[in-house]
Amino acid sequence: MLTLVVLLAVTAAGCGSKNAATTTTASTTTTPASSFKVGLITDIGGLNDRGFNHLAFVGLKKAENDLGVQTRVVQSASPSEYIPNLSALARQGYNLVIGVGFTEIAAMKAVAKSFPKTQFAIVDVSNADEGNAPNVEGLLFKEQEVGYLAGYAAGLAAKADGKDTVSSVGGQKQPPVDRYIAGYQAGAKAAFPGVKTLNGYSQDFAIEAKCKEIALNQIAAGSDVVFQVAGGCGLGALDAAKAQSVWGIGVDADQGFLGTHILTSALKGVDTAVYLSIKDAKEGHFKGGQDAVYGLQQHGVGLGKFSPKAPKGIEAKTKKIEQQIISGKIKNIPTTVK
Repeated sequence: MLTLVVLLAVTAAGCGSKNAATTTTASTTTTPASSFKVGLITDIGGLNDRGFNHLAFVGLKKAENDLGVQTRVVQSASPSEYIPNLSALARQGYNLVIGVGFTEIAAMKAVAKSFPKTQFAIVDVSNADEGNAPNVEGLLFKEQEVGYLAGYAAGLAAKADGKDTVSSVGGQKQPPVDRYIAGYQAGAKAAFPGVKTLNGYSQDFAIEAKCKEIALNQIAAGSDVVFQVAGGCGLGALDAAKAQSVWGIGVDADQGFLGTHILTSALKGVDTAVYLSIKDAKEGHFKGGQDAVYGLQQHGVGLGKFSPKAPKGIEAKTKKIEQQIISGKIKNIPTTVK
């Protein structure tokens, strides 16, 4: 079975409080003797997105438990809170401040420049996008690789069902979102050359109804498999798949707990990346001015569990494709959506 090898087990349900004001503290120190402090700023999706932000929180909690660091989480209710939230933690003397997501790109760039002695890390953003700042580490993933696997499985499922269309619902047209989708479309066409691919963006990562509406329209147009790449909003797309008795594919975390209609999930080891960034910084090996990049070969992305109702043979066939990507036999997977 294709699984993402991570440093910890990820629970299916989201943890932490619902989206709150900038002062929301989801975690406090359990080791008063430690002087190393790490702060995490969520994007507007919040800790209960059952994916992206939740995984960052899981990595932070592991660092708190294993490394004895002091931690704090601040949830952002709107993009306008990114700069004040990041600045507040830097001003309070946090050794490492972590931003979660591409939407924090501009805020991180501004704050890192204002606090050159503070170490920062940001998920899904390259150091180059942060102006090559020496105090910022980019945490990146090869989403196109796992997107390809998810698409390959989707193409096989559609073909087995006698259908010819698969689709994806993205939150916003951002590089990490599009890497997933571009890989998905390429993988689907590799598995089923005659397949049609539909794609839409909700322009939102939190409101489920927006993604549900897009998915319902795609299903009405013939989609047999819906891949969500929209965080908490994308849960609405998976709900639409369930309601219309088609397949759904989860993102970031394993979302198979939603039901047997989840064919599989495209996993991204945000928890692992956050944990390792904290570990490096605490041990004096902070990789400022660089990027840490995680792909299939680094066990940073991978597929989750397959549905027990998945058409026979899909998992084994997709596993072979995974090995071909790792070996380099399959390369130049697209990263942009045309």
